[in-house]
Amino acid sequence: MRTMLTIKMPVEKGNQAVKDGTLPRTMEKFMNDFKPEAAYFLPVDGKRTAIMVFDLKDPSHIPAVAEMFFSGLNAEVTMTPVMNADDLKKGLSNIG
Repeated sequence: MRTMLTIKMPVEKGNQAVKDGTLPRTMEKFMNDFKPEAAYFLPVDGKRTAIMVFDLKDPSHIPAVAEMFFSGLNAEVTMTPVMNADDLKKGLSNIG
């Protein structure tokens, strides 16, 4: 299932993770393991934030995804099912 992953890091932990290399290693591991179709990095509410869209092949992968950001970066993590335009078109064609 196409999933949008949002990761928000507390400023102090993010600063530490940049200095000690945890942040780039954690992001690289996720990118290598889950091959997101899109990845964006931006400030949200004054916190380092990453938004990535990837294929969550099975709900049993949720702990593996979330835990690397919880334990490695002390981050807030949300996962939201999302559609692209083709998915929406297909879904709407099945209505009525």
